[in-house]
Amino acid sequence: MEKKNTWETYGKEQLEELEVLAKEYMGFLDEGKTERECVDAVVNAIEKEGYRDLNELIKEKKTLGEGDRVYAVCMNKSIAMFRIGKKPMEEGMNILGAHIDSPRLDVKQNPLYEEGGFAYLDTHYYGGVKKYQWVTIPLALHGVIVKKDGTCVELAVGEDEEDPVFFISDLLIHLAAEQMEKKASKVIEGEALDLIVGNRPINIDTKEETDGDQNKEKDAKDAVKKGILAILKEKYGVEEEDFLSAELEIVPAGKAREAGFDRSMILAYGQDDRVCAFTSMKAMLEVTDSERTACCLLVDKEEIGSVGATGMESKFFENAVAEIMNLLGQYSELGLRRCLAASCMLSSDVSSAFDPAFASSFDKKNVAYLGGGMVFNKFTGSRGKSGSNDANAEYLAYLRDILDSAQVNFQTAELGRVDLGGGGTIAYILALYGMNVIDSGIAVLNMHAPREATSKADIYETKRGYVAFLKGAGM
Repeated sequence: MEKKNTWETYGKEQLEELEVLAKEYMGFLDEGKTERECVDAVVNAIEKEGYRDLNELIKEKKTLGEGDRVYAVCMNKSIAMFRIGKKPMEEGMNILGAHIDSPRLDVKQNPLYEEGGFAYLDTHYYGGVKKYQWVTIPLALHGVIVKKDGTCVELAVGEDEEDPVFFISDLLIHLAAEQMEKKASKVIEGEALDLIVGNRPINIDTKEETDGDQNKEKDAKDAVKKGILAILKEKYGVEEEDFLSAELEIVPAGKAREAGFDRSMILAYGQDDRVCAFTSMKAMLEVTDSERTACCLLVDKEEIGSVGATGMESKFFENAVAEIMNLLGQYSELGLRRCLAASCMLSSDVSSAFDPAFASSFDKKNVAYLGGGMVFNKFTGSRGKSGSNDANAEYLAYLRDILDSAQVNFQTAELGRVDLGGGGTIAYILALYGMNVIDSGIAVLNMHAPREATSKADIYETKRGYVAFLKGAGM
């Protein structure tokens, strides 16, 4: 089954729309390098379009009706958006669900130490990473430090041109004979991924009397670490103990960039899965009228199994739907169950793109290609489809009809060659309600690397596909 490259199907008007969308997407990536930043960016965008906070509506004892736009946030790391449709919610929703967490390095709770004249932050990597990819590149520090009085200090250091950046060192090639003999998984150990944050000792007062020599010697110990603490105290008002209640993430420094002489691609950190989060949000804002309630769900913790209060396994989404139905005067426990079971969902997640440099890792007949359009993964999982949602044939046929009618270019794929690997998404969790779910998103090259690549055409086409789904789905 041969299909044209998506670029070949566009006229001048679509190419112009594509470039506008790509520029906005790159700004979204730069603005949201963590889950918290993504949620803030989404809230800022949707409130301008009339979305209201569910908690505020509950406090004010408001009611909802057709066309109303509502959002709910969970712990500043997950968000659900709803646009109320014409039909009762018991007849189901059309849901786009993506995740906004990405592989990275997290700062430990007792992280700051000095060794060999350097100040370090101790880290623990998050999600599936090739650890050797994170050394010697410019890194930025994003997150929050919450003090005991509840004051929240936000950090984003390493992004502005005037900011310092941070880095993780690697062994020089001249001394690396033993290192080069190790397996790739062992070349850089997890405990070696410590961030260098300083090298300059704090100034020690040299005007002490001779009987103060002992004090000077004491001050000189960990002088680089003390220098870093002095900077943190002066600039942010935080103490070393405040690291205990901090969430600090280490991410690649720098902005999203166009890639290729033809500027056809985007190279940036965190496109898995913020590329699907962005296109899902844009589709929600574009759809202004629909028979069924439209929903966009952006969650945390997918990269580590969708666990915790902000992951898909939590009750956040289910509770939000119950509250929405209550404000509509439609809530009952049975009604909620019927709503979830009757819903249709696209689990908006990325797929691995074919890489000619590693062609043997893929089945060329069943792999996504950059520029091939929106991607459907009927199943994910690994080896024998373990841990996978496997969409049924009727749902696939139904979606094919919707997309063909809207002239959306799409392709189907698997996550690599059988028995080689695989992966998972949030699809199987929503499928537990009995709803129709399939993985659908954008092909990504260099997935999980500090810089991932996508095609502008695929981003544009997937947004079009999401719009068609929100408008037309409802089995």
